Amino acid sequence: MSVSVLIADDQQLMRAGLRLIVEQAGGLEVVGEAGSGDVALHSARRLRPDVVLMDVRMPGMDGLEATRRLLADPDNRSRVIVLTTFDLDEYVYAALRAGAAGFLLKGAPTVQLVEAIRVVAAGDALLAPQITRRLIAEFARRSAAGAQPPGALDELTEREQEVLRLLARGLSNAQIAAGLVLGEATVKTHVARVLMKLDLRNRVQAVIYAYETGLVSPGRSD
Repeated sequence: MSVSVLIADDQQLMRAGLRLIVEQAGGLEVVGEAGSGDVALHSARRLRPDVVLMDVRMPGMDGLEATRRLLADPDNRSRVIVLTTFDLDEYVYAALRAGAAGFLLKGAPTVQLVEAIRVVAAGDALLAPQITRRLIAEFARRSAAGAQPPGALDELTEREQEVLRLLARGLSNAQIAAGLVLGEATVKTHVARVLMKLDLRNRVQAVIYAYETGLVSPGRSD
């Protein structure tokens, strides 16, 4: 079964380029296009694509507000990859917290975009390396005022906290499994329990939570 994709960008030329990339990749299908956040939100609710490629700056409702509204809908099953020409700013940080599952720069290689769509459609999350670096810098700036209280961290077992630390360092399930000498299926179960206990949407929000609570600090090796 092919992965259905909705493309939202205010530039027709960009939409055409993205459509070409998606349609030339095996197993992916473009089911619609949108030139504004309003149309993107309406189209996503109507078409129910597996993945929405969402531009940040569009006329009317921008892509970040459309992302927030779409992901706040309990009936939504679509996952959002935000495409931006900017490495990271406060608006993108807010979209991360809203539950966007992927972030890529518009200049990313074609193969990286296709892989991102597949990764996100499979239920995982993805951040471009450039954005990850900026995100860590943002955490460092925010941590100057002190970490937030740990809160629900107390609900995690020691092993789950260990998995969360490694997840926050950007490790995949396979890498975490190798580091902890566990089966990959076991790690996947631990990750799922972490997300459930902390009421988080995905791995991206787990990374944010780990830094904001002080479980992991920028530049510190845990």
